[in-house]
Formats: sequence, C-alpha cells, structure tokens
Amino acid sequence: MAGPLTGIRVLELGSFIAGPFAGQLLGDYGAEVIKVEPPSGGDPMRKWGHRDSAGHSYWWPAIARNKKSIAIDLRIAEGRMVVRRLASRSDVVLENFTPGRLAEWQLGYDDLVDDNPGLIMTHVSGFGQTGPRAADPGFGSIGEAMGGIRHTTGWPDRPSTRAGISLGDAIASLFAVSGTLAALNERQRSGKGQEVDVAIYEAVFALMESTIADYDLGGHIRGRTGSVLPGVSPSNVYPTLDGSDVLIAGNADAIFRRICAAMNRTDLSEDPRYATHESRGVNQLELDDIISAWTASQRVEELEAVLEEHAIPYGRIFTAPDMIADPQFAARELIQRYEDEILGREVPMAAPIPRFSRTPGEIRSTGPGLGQHTDQILDSVGGYNQEQIERLRSEGVVA
Repeated sequence: MAGPLTGIRVLELGSFIAGPFAGQLLGDYGAEVIKVEPPSGGDPMRKWGHRDSAGHSYWWPAIARNKKSIAIDLRIAEGRMVVRRLASRSDVVLENFTPGRLAEWQLGYDDLVDDNPGLIMTHVSGFGQTGPRAADPGFGSIGEAMGGIRHTTGWPDRPSTRAGISLGDAIASLFAVSGTLAALNERQRSGKGQEVDVAIYEAVFALMESTIADYDLGGHIRGRTGSVLPGVSPSNVYPTLDGSDVLIAGNADAIFRRICAAMNRTDLSEDPRYATHESRGVNQLELDDIISAWTASQRVEELEAVLEEHAIPYGRIFTAPDMIADPQFAARELIQRYEDEILGREVPMAAPIPRFSRTPGEIRSTGPGLGQHTDQILDSVGGYNQEQIERLRSEGVVA
C-alpha cells in the first residue's frame, strides 16, 4: 500500500522545526522528501534536544524520518545550480530561509518557475514574505507572542508562559502542509504552480478564536485563566489521593447530573447555584472545591473507574510513561519503534497522523546521516553521471 502522496517529490531547504516538521508530515503521507543540508554540520536539529553520549539527538530520527539527505554547499554557485536542477524535477520546494535569501541566490520562485511551471514553493518564515518585518529573523516563540497565544497561556497572577513544546513552529508547519496540499489540488485543474506563504505569527493568530471580535465589538481583552475557562464549569484539573491530576469535563447539564450521581450528591444538580450552565459558571470556584474534595479522596484508578461507570468525560494528565503504558495508545499503535542507524538502537516516535483507511502513511526510515543519499539523488533525480558527481565532490560542492 502506498501513501496518498506517493509520486510527489518535495525538495526541503531549511533547518530547525518550522518547515522541516512539515516535511516530516509530507514524507509520512508518502512523498519523496529530499532534504538539502550544508556539508558542515547539517541541520542543527541533529544536535538539538536530549542526546546520547555521542551528542546525537533523540529528536532527529523523528523530525527527519522518511527523508533523504543530500549535502550541498549553497555558498558555491555550482551548488546552487545543483539545487536548481533538483527543483526543476520536483513538485514542491519547502523552505524556511529568511525572506529574500533564496532570491539573492537565484533560487527564488521567479527563478525556478520558468524551468518548472507546475512548481509549488511553500515558504515558512517568522513574519511572511511581505510587510515591514518580513526580513526580520523570527522563531516560533516570537510568533506565539505576537500571534496572541502567549498572553492567554498561564495563570492570571503570573507572567505568560510557553506551552512546553515548540507550538508556534508546529502550527506553522501544519498550515504549510494544508497549504501545500491545497496548491497541489489546484494544480490538477490549472497545471500551474504557485507560492504558499506561511508566517508563524499568522498561523498562531489563526487559532485565536474570537479574540479580535471580543475586543473590537465588546471591549474585552482575553487574558490568562489558568486551568479553567471562565463561565464553563465543571471543567478543570482535579487532584487524586495518590498525587495524579485528572481533567474532568462535565459542564453540560446531563453530564453534570451524572457527576452528581457519581459523587452521591444528587442534591447539587437541584441546587439553584449549580442547576444550570449559567449558574455553575457564576459559582465555578465553589463547585470546583466540592469536586476536588471528592476526587482527592480516591486513588486515580478508583476515580477513573467511577468516571467510566457514569460516562463522564475525563483524561489523566499524561507524562511519557503514562503514554507508553496506556491501552488506548497501544490499541491505536500510536507509538511506533524503529531501529535507528545513527543512535544504534530502537527509537519510539508518534505514528503518522491522520490515519488513512486505504492508503495509510508509514515510517519508512528514520532520520538519515548527513549526505547519506547525495550520490543517489544526484544520479536518479539530478541526472549527473558518476564522473560529474566525483567532480562536484572534489570541488566541495557536495559531500
């Protein structure tokens, strides 16, 4: 079975997370992803995050999975000519350089489209390809700040905080994937390619619900509310006797009545302070105290059993060990393990998401060694013969 993007070739230019994560997803769906890396060190992600004793990243096998690595020195004119040849034979160029850099190297969309009218070039950058800050360096954290999500994350009496993952980068990559797929679909009708422009701060902003309307129409500025959504109760994280935290979402009237039955407090569902969604929102703090006292008297397994018995939506706050042991994760085969040549051991990683019933995505390989596929790509995609490849290598153009 082949993935739904089998037959699509993606040329990935760039590094770090925003952009390369999009390349990972496109590769999961079956696209051939050729990652261009500088010969001196490659993508810095090879050394990012937690590492083994030799300095190899545990992150690299996943974010670079299903990719082929070719090492090309873009500072050399002939190296850029190699990239132009590869781009002429690709469907998509995915890049996250500072806007204007590729044009300086004669590798911009206008430089490439004459040789490949159907080419789609997907840009991922901090601030987009236009505007007064287009040329400014931008990272996911800056996008999270300007896009609005940092201001709404954390507790109201403390400074804003991050989510604990590279959220802005990941959101931008998801929009890059959806934009690329939309452009590929349109190309089927027109036969023409186009540019897809993803700015990290815009990708974050797109998730901010009615934030602007709340202010512009109602004068309300959303802020930090900790673990609750004001006016929606009960919906919070509640403690257990053995130190676990369980999120219970029961703000609908029918679910709240089931919570009351589970607590043997059916009187609460008839209490005017809690009987309706609106009244529960007004008395949110008091209701959370009542529920917390109940959950804190039980061990987490006992509490989960009661919640399941009464069909109450819940979820334990998971850490990595919880995910590995969870039967739902196991049933869905969400964590897959693959032998990685660089680390010399099996590496667990998330399975391809979403799932396709007929053309499933798959993990065909973990992150490659630097330049591992240089000769193969120059031959099969670039059309270089062995003598030409040896010359490019001897002149330091490729490695």
